[in-house]
Amino acid sequence: MPVMADRSPVLRIITSAARDSLKPLGLAQRGRSRVWIDDHGWWLGVVEFTPLRTAGSSLHVGAMWLWHDVDYLAFHAGSGRTGHEIFRTEGQFTPLALALGRQAAAETTALRERFPDLPAVARHLTSRPAQRGFLWDSFDAGIAAALVGATDTARGLFERVLREDALAPWMVEAQEKTRELHAIAADQDAVTGWVTRAVDSCRSKLALGPLQLAIS
Repeated sequence: MPVMADRSPVLRIITSAARDSLKPLGLAQRGRSRVWIDDHGWWLGVVEFTPLRTAGSSLHVGAMWLWHDVDYLAFHAGSGRTGHEIFRTEGQFTPLALALGRQAAAETTALRERFPDLPAVARHLTSRPAQRGFLWDSFDAGIAAALVGATDTARGLFERVLREDALAPWMVEAQEKTRELHAIAADQDAVTGWVTRAVDSCRSKLALGPLQLAIS
């Protein structure tokens, strides 16, 4: 998800509304964009006041697992896009932006409550029904299971990733990582080390600074 900046009245109004609702929760604006970050070390809460085709905004709030080690923000779990507020005038749009800000705060709080720690993340990810073609779901669930010591569950999830047909280069790369993880799944410390290195690399790419807390 590229971080875009603009200088429209919409951005100014959205930024003001987000500051009112999200700054008190400790979120930080990503540059001068419509994106706000809730940093939990090895995962992020990501809030995007998504631009519309016309002037205005919708809202997308979700979690990003930083073990993906990418140089862009992404939504790996959480809500879909909500709202579709069109800008007509500043007076008309301002209360709509304030409402989006309050909704963003509520969804951020709900995300924190859903994922208070690693065991909660593992329970959530491993409880989702298996769907062929959703390679990343099994990949993420496998990592979370391995991190909490659920070796058999982790191996089964990793094997599900490896059974997918690798139809694109990104799938080949994902399966290469999965083979590494499958080989060390029984060694919780080795998995934690692998994930910590991936998270540190991702945080560097996203200019978030080094990981300060242990993955737990």
